[in-house]
Amino acid sequence: MGKQVWRAVAAGGAAVVFTAVAAVPAGAAEGGASFSRVQVNGGKPIVIGTSKEVAVPASFRVVTTRKWKWPPLVFLYRNGADDTLWHDIGTNGCPYRVGTCDITETLHFDPSEWAMRNSEAGVWKVAGEAHFQDGGRDVDATGLTVHVQRNSRLTVNASPEPVAKGRTITVTGKVTRANWETRKYAPYGGRHVSLQFKPAGATSYATVKKVYANSSGALKTTVKASQTGTWRWAYYGNTTTGPSTSSGDNVAVK
Repeated sequence: MGKQVWRAVAAGGAAVVFTAVAAVPAGAAEGGASFSRVQVNGGKPIVIGTSKEVAVPASFRVVTTRKWKWPPLVFLYRNGADDTLWHDIGTNGCPYRVGTCDITETLHFDPSEWAMRNSEAGVWKVAGEAHFQDGGRDVDATGLTVHVQRNSRLTVNASPEPVAKGRTITVTGKVTRANWETRKYAPYGGRHVSLQFKPAGATSYATVKKVYANSSGALKTTVKASQTGTWRWAYYGNTTTGPSTSSGDNVAVK
C-alpha cells in the first residue's frame, strides 16, 4: 500500500482541492474512473469546534481503465468548482495503478490553522477524483451527502446544594456554539434544550422538561426537590450545529 498526503491551499478564505475542479458531473465516470462503496465518517455528521483538528475516516472503491498518477480520493463540495472543504487528505492506495482498488482515506479539518466560514456549516456533497499518468483526470459525483456542523457546548448549575425535600431547585446554564470565524464559542440563543435528571444509583438520564434559551443563550428553570440525583442539560443539534450535553451537577435532597 502506498500512502499519499495532500494539503489544501487557501483561496479567498476557503480551503480548495489541490487542483481546480472544472465541474462535478453526475453518474458513472466516462473518463476512466468510477467510484462506489463510498463512506465518509460512518454516515455521521462531521462536527468541528474552534481549536482541535478533526480527522474524518473515509473509504471507497474505484475502478480505473487508465493508470492513475497518484491514489484517487474523495472530497466534499457544493455550489460549483471552487466551493470545496478539507484541509489535508491522506490516502492509502493500491500497489497497482489500473483496475479495481479499495482505498482508505482520512480528511483532516483544522480550524486553528485554516480559515473557516460559519456559512460552511450544513450539507455537503461527496465527489471522487482521479488523475491519470497521461495527464487527464476524472471527477464524479458519488451521490453521497455529509453534514458539517459547528460544535456546541452546555454548562449547568443546580442550587441550592443540599436542599430540603419539597423545596425548589433552580437549574441554570448556557448554550454556546463554535464561531469558526472568530475561533471562539459564542452564545446560541433561542435553542430548545432538555433538562434531564438521573436519580442516585441510576445509570441513565430522563428528560424532565424542555426550556428555550434566551437571546444570550442563557437557560433557567425551577423544579421541586424530590430525591437526590444529578441534573444536566441536553441539546440535540440541528443541520448546522452538533448536539451536546453538559456535565452533571449533583444535588443531595435531605
